[in-house]
Amino acid sequence: MNRRVVVTGVGAVTPLGNDAPSTWQGLAEGRSGVGPLTTFDTTGFEVTIAGEVKDFRLSDAVPDSVGLRHLLRAGTFGVGAAWEALCDAGVGKEKYDGADMGVAMGACVDRPELQWLVDVGALRDKTGRDDAFIPYSPSDALAYSQNIAAAAMARMLDATGPMMGLSTACSASGHSIGEAFRTVQEGDAALMLAGGYDSLTTWLDVLCFGLLGALTKEYNDDPQRASRPFDGKRSGFVLGEGGVVFVLEELEGARARGARILAEVLGYATSLNAWRMTDSPPDGSGAIESMQGAIADAGLEPADIDYIVAHGTSTEGNDQSETAAIKKVFGDDAERLVISSPKSMAGHLTAASAALSTFTAIGAINHGLVPPTINQETTDHRLGLDFVPNTARERDVRHALVNAFAFGGTNSGLVVGRYEEDR
Repeated sequence: MNRRVVVTGVGAVTPLGNDAPSTWQGLAEGRSGVGPLTTFDTTGFEVTIAGEVKDFRLSDAVPDSVGLRHLLRAGTFGVGAAWEALCDAGVGKEKYDGADMGVAMGACVDRPELQWLVDVGALRDKTGRDDAFIPYSPSDALAYSQNIAAAAMARMLDATGPMMGLSTACSASGHSIGEAFRTVQEGDAALMLAGGYDSLTTWLDVLCFGLLGALTKEYNDDPQRASRPFDGKRSGFVLGEGGVVFVLEELEGARARGARILAEVLGYATSLNAWRMTDSPPDGSGAIESMQGAIADAGLEPADIDYIVAHGTSTEGNDQSETAAIKKVFGDDAERLVISSPKSMAGHLTAASAALSTFTAIGAINHGLVPPTINQETTDHRLGLDFVPNTARERDVRHALVNAFAFGGTNSGLVVGRYEEDR
């Protein structure tokens, strides 16, 4: 028999706040975390804005004993969120055997900073030295391993169970939460840290996404209005960064230790569009399958879903495709749903974006409040659904569907619900 899987802790480091409570407050208030880029000199760039994490120091949030030496910017966000999630859950090394605990994280595969390579090359050209790399420790290479932050998280618990690092672009943390759910559900672990972290706010990322035509270039002077999913005047998405992590536990273990249960993970599905590398199919295929699969896996019907946390990137292609998929899955019932996109406030956290969406869903379930899609100024009549424009709405949310769709055509769907003892 499948075991029930519950969420007992959350942590977040996002453009809206450096912990989970402040991030939720930002979402509930409909506050934008988008502003001028400060991670590099944007002179000459067509895009000069992003959703940046502000004033976060990992050393202020996590004990030195965790081992933070090799973490890059994105990893600090993930480790900070993981520590908060563990503290929120009230769980430590003594609660479970190490082999019963694991980590599943969505993240991009890190690479050396291009500027670092340029500097080394320039030094070699200028001096003719073959030892231009000598000032850099061989251990610096560890910083560019996707698993370093996840390994730091495992050390927090002395976890020796399953470890998964997933790099499926913008659906990565959706897949990581889903795979952690399966791992606990099937009895291969009793507790999993799951979520994602990313920071694509480097000059190379901004340049490349800009060349793809994916980023808006129209709001550099008014950044808080830049991310506008489902709005008639959207013109591209806004890059963001951050980390969001959850503690997922098997229900009986959580009960036995008297844990506070925030929500239950009920269903998970994944699919592939097999269409184009950067665009979503106009008819919503791929997204349809992941949504239907997650609802069926949860043992629910579409009519049981109260709220959809949309992928909602603020590109015309995604917004139209996702809307078409929702209409196909829910039929006439689609007009009843409330749908919103946290990317309107935080920007696109790429590999961490589905984790932020899951956080939004759990917040809505616990607070009876659906965060808005801000910057809804011009109605796109082709869409015709309720995207909770501009202001949060009180709503009893029992079941929420979380969508995540990515470059390469990979999709994930998650269903989370209110914990009910007799479900």
